[in-house]
Amino acid sequence: MGADPAFAEMAHRLGETLGRRGFGLVYGGASVGLMGIVADAALAAGAHVIGVIPTSLVNREIAHTRLHDLRVVRTMHERKAMMVELADAFVVLPGALGTLDETFEMLTWAQLGIHDKPIGLLDVSGYYGPLLAFLDRSVAAGLMRVEHRSLLQVGHDPEDLLDRFASHEPVAVPKWAAEADT
Repeated sequence: MGADPAFAEMAHRLGETLGRRGFGLVYGGASVGLMGIVADAALAAGAHVIGVIPTSLVNREIAHTRLHDLRVVRTMHERKAMMVELADAFVVLPGALGTLDETFEMLTWAQLGIHDKPIGLLDVSGYYGPLLAFLDRSVAAGLMRVEHRSLLQVGHDPEDLLDRFASHEPVAVPKWAAEADT
């Protein structure tokens, strides 16, 4: 759950906000960690919760048994594909390698036009400051387009982020790389 209690508080607040606003939750299916907190709070607030977990992680991540729907898939690739199919938007809480993997895959898929769903990062206690600085540096270095950097919205509370999702306009970039760049 991380060293900062604000991470767990934000996870609870996100789940509660989703339920209060009548949204559902699609997530990785675990009963532990920050996402377990989100799922429990969303369930308590009346949200419909779907978990998607690969067979290899059912026991390791301690699959949540109180969900409305737990879908067990064979691979991580199937997990991400199913989650993107089922979800209307993506919210990122503080996390590590798995969180970064899923975040950057969703950003890449948006960049390539595979989906046009909003992606938002909850920057709790400045946790993602260095990552955001890196992305801004990528733009300044000419390695990322401003339009692609804007695919990742940043918020500090779930209410604000969900409000911005409501007015989401997909980024339309006809080519993700200029011919001179290839």
